[in-house]
Amino acid sequence: MGNNVCPWWMGYLLMNPLRKLIQNPDGILNKYLTQKMKVMDIGCGMGFFSLPAARLVGEQGKVVCVDLQEKMIKALMRRAERNGLRNRIETRICKYNSLMIKDLVNEMDFVLAFAVVHEVRDKDRLFKEIELALKSGGFLLIAEPKGHVNEKDFACSVALAEEAGFSVFERPIIGRSN
Repeated sequence: MGNNVCPWWMGYLLMNPLRKLIQNPDGILNKYLTQKMKVMDIGCGMGFFSLPAARLVGEQGKVVCVDLQEKMIKALMRRAERNGLRNRIETRICKYNSLMIKDLVNEMDFVLAFAVVHEVRDKDRLFKEIELALKSGGFLLIAEPKGHVNEKDFACSVALAEEAGFSVFERPIIGRSN
């Protein structure tokens, strides 16, 4: 689904522990995730948010990690194995034009799209696929890096999400993000 896709090797930089000082995954996700939830992390990379999500949903929860790059997915699974979280994580390698999640209709409680929407060519399709995957009452959290996405472009992405059926109920403050 990519347009300006983050190169796989940047995944290691994005895993920098200092990033947690600005964008703490537990602090961001804790408000939305509970035990037994099914969560999707789109553009999961090497698991900066996926692994904390897997801990938060517990042994009976599941995190579906979707990324365009197989190298990112492989690195994520190595990290999941080392952290004892492999059984809570399912991976999907998506395509440029599809998340490859048609089998997940009405299954997700929460979907995270962190620093990824700006990389997607067909945002309409992206939001429609996410909307189909979410259960009624499920949530989508979109955050985009201020260095890559200005407020106007972020507002356009939010408007496309609303056209797909989403409603804005909150704009959480996340360091260096729209």
